[in-house]
Order: sequence, then C-alpha cells, then structure tokens
Amino acid sequence: MPVVSSESLLALKRRARRINRALAEKYPYAHAELDFRNPFELLVATVLSAQTTDVTVNQVTRVLFARYPDARSLAEADPVDLETILKPTGFFRAKSRNVIALCTRLVDEYNGVVPGRLEDLVTLPGVGRKTANVVLGNGFGIPGISVDTHFARLANRFGWTQSEDPVQIEHDVAELFDRKDWTMLSHRVIFHGRRVCHARKPACGACPVATWCPSFGLGETDPAKAVKLLKYELAPGREALLEQLLAETHRAAEIRMASQQGTAP
Repeated sequence: MPVVSSESLLALKRRARRINRALAEKYPYAHAELDFRNPFELLVATVLSAQTTDVTVNQVTRVLFARYPDARSLAEADPVDLETILKPTGFFRAKSRNVIALCTRLVDEYNGVVPGRLEDLVTLPGVGRKTANVVLGNGFGIPGISVDTHFARLANRFGWTQSEDPVQIEHDVAELFDRKDWTMLSHRVIFHGRRVCHARKPACGACPVATWCPSFGLGETDPAKAVKLLKYELAPGREALLEQLLAETHRAAEIRMASQQGTAP
C-alpha cells in the first residue's frame, strides 16, 4: 500500500535525496543488468525482459544476437526458430511476434537504427515508457526514470508517490530529483528492490535507508534474521563477489556476467 505522508514537498525532496545518496553509497556498482553492446541489443533485451529475469534474458540474448545480429536479420527471422530461442523467457510466441514486428518497423521507418527519442520509441511494438526510458538512459545517455515493478514498489514504500500507475509514478518521482540523476536513481532503486526491499519479505533490519523509510517495520527488523533474506552479492556467502564489485566498480557488469555464467536463473 502507498505510504501517506503529511510532510512538505521540500521535506520530501530532502528525504528522497538522502535515500538516493545512501543507495549510491551502498551500490556504487549499480548498472543496467541486461547485457548489451548497442541500443538495438538493449531495446530487444528489454522487450524480452517482461515477466522473466535479467539472468534468463542474458542467457538467451547471447544466442539470439549471435544468430541475428541486427534489426534486418531479426525482421526476416524464421518465427519457429525465433520461438525456440526465446522459449526460456516465457510468453515466447507473443515475444517472437513482437520482436519481428519491432524490427520490421525499425527497418522500414528508421533504416534499422533505434531512434533516440521517447516519442518515437513508444510507437514501436512491445515498447512502453519503461522500455523507452531504459534505452534512452543506458543506450543514449538521455536521463530517464525506468518504472518497473521494483521501482514502483519502492517509490510507494518510500512515500515518493501514492500512485500505482507507472506514468504517474514516473512524474511524481521526477519532481523530487534533478534530471541528471534519473537514470542512476533508477538503477539504485531497482538494485535495492532486488537485493533488500523484496515484495514479500523486505529485509528491513539490514536496510541502509531504514532511517529515512516510512515503511520500516513492514518486513523483518531483527538484523541477524534480516541478513539471511539478502540476495545476490549481498547474500551470506557472497562476500568475495561483493568485495570484487566494490573494488572494481568500473567492471561491475563484466564481473556480474562472469559470476552468473552457467548458473540457474
């Protein structure tokens, strides 16, 4: 449920920015967790990420882009072959249709090049504002707030919004932060949602922003018990991975990829 707050807009901004600073200190290695080499690969990967994990998408796209490296080849792909490749991501028939339709539009209207404007991206098959902002922020360096399920959940728990509508959430949060911070804010909040502030059992007792969170107490508050709920590199037993990420933040994506090779999603 959204947190209803009586604090002033100025107080809300100050608290929101303090949370962002704390998350930046906790996750200096935050980054896009989809693997990509260019805006086209990022666009397709983000479309495929619906209702599945980034780990699964990364495993699939390694095969996909080796066989179909650009928009034209994917537009002309054999649907049965494409469905076979995309099957691990779930909803593979619909995703296959969307990818072919998306790439056909890219070829027909943009000469196979991903457009760098929000108003163009959202007209493409399978592309909404979240996907468009992911591509703009990470593929073109244009700031955007990416409201996925994690971001929406935490924005409500932090009291940054009282809405469940992704577009309204994006608008409400944008009012609290400088535009230049939007993309990294998205990464940090999503990282935190995946690792600490889970949907069902948030690890409140191990949360670096507990002091400024009006939802503290929603989950496990005992520090010893909360630590056991942490996931990914923060989970008990992953200390070596966390140490490496903190020591080599510039190689975070590469380190993460290596750590996930051959592991189940």
